[in-house]
Amino acid sequence: MSAGQTPSQTVGPYFGIALGQPDENMLVADATIGTRVTLRGRVLDHDGIGIEDALIELWQANAVGRYCHPLDDRSDAPLDLSFTGFGRCPTRPDGWFEFQTVKPGVVPGPDGRLQAPHVTLMVQARGMLLPSFLRVYFGDEVAANSADPVLALVPTSRRSTLVAAVEADSTYRLDIRFGGDDETVFFEF
Repeated sequence: MSAGQTPSQTVGPYFGIALGQPDENMLVADATIGTRVTLRGRVLDHDGIGIEDALIELWQANAVGRYCHPLDDRSDAPLDLSFTGFGRCPTRPDGWFEFQTVKPGVVPGPDGRLQAPHVTLMVQARGMLLPSFLRVYFGDEVAANSADPVLALVPTSRRSTLVAAVEADSTYRLDIRFGGDDETVFFEF
């Protein structure tokens, strides 16, 4: 038997086994600092049909722009001990997902330039060999978005696939599209 590389396996529709509490999409508590927001949308295939068994993981900075991570040790941006900035949500049968969180603050990039408020999402689904990564920017942060160094790397005509529209008071919507018109821009890590 060879000790070489084994073939990749697709992700099965078994996310429920690995999920913990049913409220992993609720990132806020009573003590959490910042403006509460809802981020919602649908995961869609190339025909615009909802993907029912996708899993979305979210990672973000807190309301003042600090990540709950040991590598973010900035003293000018305090930690919010009631906010981890991580959540996950399986899609419903019609492809819908929803997170209750706070609007993140601006964060410095590797070169020190400020990045617009954003959340990072990782999407996995049946048939995908590797997860897909994207950023979600907020539609009412026009000035910050126009100065964001990462969003500036995306062609102007495609940026809207990463900007969540304001749907209602403190509710933002971004559909994640795999193929078809307006396919979402995904990043490689």
